[in-house]
Amino acid sequence: MSTSTISDIYGSLVFNDKIMRERLPKDIYKAVHKTIQNGTHLEIDVANTVAATMKEWALEKGATHYTHWFQPMTGLTAEKHDSFISPTADGSVLLEFSGKELVKGEPDASSFPSGGLRATFEARGYTAWDPSSPAFIKDGTLYIPTAFCSYTGESLDKKTPLLRSMETLSEAATRLLHILGKTDVTRVDTTVGSEQEYFLIDKDLYTAREDLLLTGRTLIGASAPKGQEMEDHYFGVLKPKVSAFMHDLDEELWKLGIPAKTKHNEVAPSQHELAPVFETANIAVDHNQLTMEVMKKVADKHNFACLLHEKPFEGINGSGKHNNWSMVTSEGENLLDPGKTPEKNIQFLLFLMAIIKAIDEYADIMRVSVASAGNDHRLGANEAPPAIVSVYVGDALERVLESIENGEVDFKSSAATQMETGAHVLPHFRKDNTDRNRTSPFAFTGNKFEFRMPGSALSVANPNVVLNTAVAESLDQICEKLETFAPDNFELGTRKYIKELLSAHRRIVFNGNGYTDDWVQEAERRGLYNLKSLPDAMPSLIAPKNKELFMKHHVFTESEIESRYEIYLENYSKTICIEALTMIEMVKKDFTEGLFKYQASITDTALSKKQLVPGMACELETRILTRLDREAQEIGKGVEKLEKDLAETESITDSLEQAKAYHEKVLSDMDALRVHVDAAEAMIPENDLPYPTYSKLLFSLR
Repeated sequence: MSTSTISDIYGSLVFNDKIMRERLPKDIYKAVHKTIQNGTHLEIDVANTVAATMKEWALEKGATHYTHWFQPMTGLTAEKHDSFISPTADGSVLLEFSGKELVKGEPDASSFPSGGLRATFEARGYTAWDPSSPAFIKDGTLYIPTAFCSYTGESLDKKTPLLRSMETLSEAATRLLHILGKTDVTRVDTTVGSEQEYFLIDKDLYTAREDLLLTGRTLIGASAPKGQEMEDHYFGVLKPKVSAFMHDLDEELWKLGIPAKTKHNEVAPSQHELAPVFETANIAVDHNQLTMEVMKKVADKHNFACLLHEKPFEGINGSGKHNNWSMVTSEGENLLDPGKTPEKNIQFLLFLMAIIKAIDEYADIMRVSVASAGNDHRLGANEAPPAIVSVYVGDALERVLESIENGEVDFKSSAATQMETGAHVLPHFRKDNTDRNRTSPFAFTGNKFEFRMPGSALSVANPNVVLNTAVAESLDQICEKLETFAPDNFELGTRKYIKELLSAHRRIVFNGNGYTDDWVQEAERRGLYNLKSLPDAMPSLIAPKNKELFMKHHVFTESEIESRYEIYLENYSKTICIEALTMIEMVKKDFTEGLFKYQASITDTALSKKQLVPGMACELETRILTRLDREAQEIGKGVEKLEKDLAETESITDSLEQAKAYHEKVLSDMDALRVHVDAAEAMIPENDLPYPTYSKLLFSLR
């Protein structure tokens, strides 16, 4: 594809600022632009003009329908399609789309998760146009990004709290910048780049696995002889079929204005990654949700299945979604750029301390923000950060922090040094001020922070809501302190205050290996949270200090917080219940079929030998049958125990206690049962199994 072609297709299906500037009357464009920039109310006459223009543009692109696209608490997206047609008395139709239809929709709210906010008979809900996220066309429909709320005004989605959190952070950050003399700044946007990991497997093999179809992960399966131990897949040569998929995926994403930038093989076999360019947080979240949808659609066309589950295969790395986060002013300044002398950069140090303070004080809800049944399988393993939240700053900033603690005003050793490779033919370049710590949950990576805990299937709205709100609270407190300093003592007082902040929150900074047992013990000594599972973490969401944070900044109401607590626990329990039922069915039917078939084959072989050679011992056949029978007995016991504990757990009425039981009993039963199923499967020939094995699933792509 030529560069001109890329330029032609990029954003070609998006009603973006360029299209609005070209097609809307100047006064209407200015009104919309003001709404997007300042959050001002959009008048109905403006909405009517935008709707008419948007409709004409969409019709030119082949659209026949429109939909309000929203993000309910399922973690997925939702849409209801309406055509543009309006029948007339003479039997013909008009193509209509009004401002009212643009700004407001009315989907049924009763069947979406509400955590008790809405009863089933209270069905009315509303979608409201979000003009800050551009409309786009997909599959012949005009998609209008919207927020989703109940009839009584409570948020039932992920977009509304995100927008609220972005506004509160903008206000707090702008306030601090004004104190520092930068009064030209009118707004601070949080920017996000979400790296997306995923697996590709053959679609025919995927459809032959009930566990993948129903749960997104394999519940049984012996390890393949080869996994990722050769470290030959990471950044390896793309296989032709995978390369073709990635090429088509890029094109489809570019048409939708999604800035897909980087693509490569990941660590595990059949695992890959896509990374976009940074965008404003709200648009980045929308684009990531859209990216996951498009990945599955394009994969299907290539006869692949795209797996977004955090842990689809046992014994190899799972998939994450690294949330790269920063703050940029209305003047284009990145507030997390330390500059050449960060030790003298008071503005940078204040924002850095605000973030460190926020992560320390609200580490528990940072952990909650990434909690899910799928992500629990991934966190803490040697493939993802531990469940202990900490902050990595790197060697250069660590020296800056030490200089602050020691009162060294003229510290100068943080400047980047030249990289020495030892080969003269290679070009000279400056190495970065900070290394990358792949074991850190929250790492500074030069001019941004990378939150590495989110799981691959997760909406990144939740982590950014928490991060934005917690940092806004820290910034507000910092502003209140700075406003007490006299002008002639401002710099000295600020530096002293920075040192106090560092001393108070030093415990959250950790630059070492997060995978070691020593760190777990050290974190406990420091008083840091180690919330290993969703049931462990979820009570933090409704802790008084965290409720107060969200309510103070108008990000959530108390009822919205409590509803999400119930929704997360319910989703967790439902997920594990479905997995347990699927596992029971697969073991009883699919696996048992293969087991009996192979046992019968071995028995027939032994009998045939004895008929040919009377008295033959058939030692090999006997050993195999004995081992299989031993595993079969354990499997039978394991299924009975799982069924019993599952029934007991399903009867528990308290949501937290039920979730704990699913974690402590049902998941434990599933793990124990799997040990014996996998041991038996490893002995059974592939042709005798009615489902594809790990070897086929992971190594079938060419």
